[in-house]
Amino acid sequence: MNSSLVSIGLSNPGKPIDQSAIAVFMQKAHQLDKQEARKLNFLYRKSGISRRYSVLDDFEKDDPNDFTFFPKSKDFEPFPGTKTRMEVFLNAAPQLCEQAIVDCLSKTEVKAPQITHLILVSCTGMTAPGVELELMRRLGLDGSTERYCVHFMGCYAALTGMKLADKIVRAEPEAKVMLVSVELCTLHFQKAYEEDNILANSLFGDGAAAALIMKSNAGLKIRSYLSQVLWEGGGDMAWGIGDYGFEMRLSKYIPVLLSKGIQQFKEIFEEKFKLSTVDNFAIHPGGKVILQKVQEAFELPESVNIHAMEVLENFGNMSSATLLFVLERMMRDNKIQGEILSMGFGPGLTLETLLLEK
Repeated sequence: MNSSLVSIGLSNPGKPIDQSAIAVFMQKAHQLDKQEARKLNFLYRKSGISRRYSVLDDFEKDDPNDFTFFPKSKDFEPFPGTKTRMEVFLNAAPQLCEQAIVDCLSKTEVKAPQITHLILVSCTGMTAPGVELELMRRLGLDGSTERYCVHFMGCYAALTGMKLADKIVRAEPEAKVMLVSVELCTLHFQKAYEEDNILANSLFGDGAAAALIMKSNAGLKIRSYLSQVLWEGGGDMAWGIGDYGFEMRLSKYIPVLLSKGIQQFKEIFEEKFKLSTVDNFAIHPGGKVILQKVQEAFELPESVNIHAMEVLENFGNMSSATLLFVLERMMRDNKIQGEILSMGFGPGLTLETLLLEK
């Protein structure tokens, strides 16, 4: 009996914010003239995103006097520092994680006190004592519950968490591992009108997802996994801690690099996963162009990305949590049967893959 993702639970903060409203906010934040505002609007319309969630509610406000997080000034000064942003993370992240875990467990017969291992994944906030300890308190977990944190690995980190959970279950067959990813990406909005910031501000949203992983014949069974690093893309996707939140390096060349990387490693993927027998793909929706490039690189029909595109449209890119949102939809889709090759991308440039079976 294999390790299996028995159930996946989801949560998002507040109400969805229209992408068009965020575009208006960004025009004001960047203090753009009419020509640059039109360019920004075009980017947002072509993003494939209709709405996103944020732990901050300022993104849909027209008047700076109504702001609750950003300064009540037209130039956004004094711009919030990293400490201020992390205080919001510490207040909001545990609740979102708890909601996702409760949703996850509600679909099973497992109760919270039966959880033996807790894995927390995040690249948008960290502290010690950590969010995982607060979750143990909220859920009533025993103090002996083993806990692990996967920090700062970016969009592919949920796959890393699933691999860790699989290794735990293989070593301890009675283990019930709760993997929870929480990403509050919008906390790290940067107002400098630069290419990296423009792309990041147009894509990222907030959310949390939890997956129960244990020995079971139900759910999505973990078959195998493989990680590859595309060294030439190391400088094109990066994530660092700055004075005003976390700063992203997000090159416009990433889709092309990923396409080249997949071509480069295609033989390795074929040998590992027997791609000719795989009908279903769960690709991290890092952006509309990324989905298209990966689809083309594997010579796949557009239909393989239907769930990923739906998640992108309704939630944006929630970093590591996003792929679990895609898998949750695939788990509910009765038309999907057989093997699922899940793929995520992140700093490195890393290609992380996980073969599941439904």
